[in-house]
Amino acid sequence: MSSVDPQRRVLSGMRPTGRLHLGHYHGVLKNWVKLQHEYDCFFFAADWHALTSNYERSGDIANSTWDMLIDWLAAGINPGSATLFIQSRIPELAELNLLLSMVTPQTWLERVPSFKDQQERLSDKEQSTLGFLGYPLLQSADILAFRAGLVPVGADQVAHIELAREISRRFNHLYGREAGFETNAQLAIKKLNKKVAGLYTQLRSAYLSQGDAEALATAQALVKEQSSLTLADTERLLGYLEGTGKTILPEPQVLLADASRLPGLDGHKMSKSNGNLIPLRAEPDEVSKKVRTMPTDPARIRLSDPGDPDKCPVWQFHLTYSDEATRERVQTQCRSAGWGCLECKQPVIDAIIAEQEPIRERARQYEGNRDLLRSIVVEGTEKARDEVRDTLEEVREAVGLDYL
Repeated sequence: MSSVDPQRRVLSGMRPTGRLHLGHYHGVLKNWVKLQHEYDCFFFAADWHALTSNYERSGDIANSTWDMLIDWLAAGINPGSATLFIQSRIPELAELNLLLSMVTPQTWLERVPSFKDQQERLSDKEQSTLGFLGYPLLQSADILAFRAGLVPVGADQVAHIELAREISRRFNHLYGREAGFETNAQLAIKKLNKKVAGLYTQLRSAYLSQGDAEALATAQALVKEQSSLTLADTERLLGYLEGTGKTILPEPQVLLADASRLPGLDGHKMSKSNGNLIPLRAEPDEVSKKVRTMPTDPARIRLSDPGDPDKCPVWQFHLTYSDEATRERVQTQCRSAGWGCLECKQPVIDAIIAEQEPIRERARQYEGNRDLLRSIVVEGTEKARDEVRDTLEEVREAVGLDYL
């Protein structure tokens, strides 16, 4: 029985596409830096996922992975606080993915919203592969392998986490009956004090006989409050509530990332394909050049024309980088034509350069020392692999593949 507390464990990853940009920093990495001090975090380079849509350019993956890992460390991910690893270095993930594929209906994969979206977006590529169809299942295997109870994602990824939840429910329903489960559950009830045990039994009865969802929620909260129980007994009592067995693969929960998203230089999503990004490790001159050439309010043709910040991409950067006083000044000076556009952009330039200075400084120690970077990843991958081996051992036993 695993000793992992799913509600204390976070898993997240990125496909290696090369050096990251400020959109990644504000949309993902700043949140990771915060989470690593609050949870047991595992962050991984999803190189298998990169193959699902870019298999014909696999030669780019290695350099893209190293560049991405340097950016993570430069952004403030601390290998002493979080575990960093490379997905493909853990072959047990592939075995778990295979075993989960045996119980996952094809229709579940086809209905994932991003499947059709990506098919349309990548229509110029051959995407009728099993790997492309199955990438949401592989994502589920990544999560369930670590018994991660919390997965930080944006709103567009919620459907993927719901799929992982459905797969874990189906697997637990099929294989979650341990020998002597009911006897062990009754023994766990006796470990509760008399009042709590009576309330648990009453609430369980109300749910099983009447389908009282409120009773189920109350009972679940009651069990989780019992600090004297072992994790194994907690899982048994939670499973016993619903008339199922023990939980082998805990259901993950969505941990919605902050809605803070920095747009691209043209106001659209910042991305390499749109060519509207600022690299995370950009030099000051590059930052200045990119921001100074940003498009502004199209209605402001002459310097004397008043502008509307709400129609200007630069304003979105002020919302991220400027304090309230600066924003008020921008609004006043733009609408009254008191500032030219270059004057409006200068506070943004200064703020980005100041933000990136410590990032560039941290990156230097890894840019010139690949051995240091490799040692961090090897150590993290070994730790991550041990976690997955423990999960897979239980999964094999539950399925009945531990007979040799």
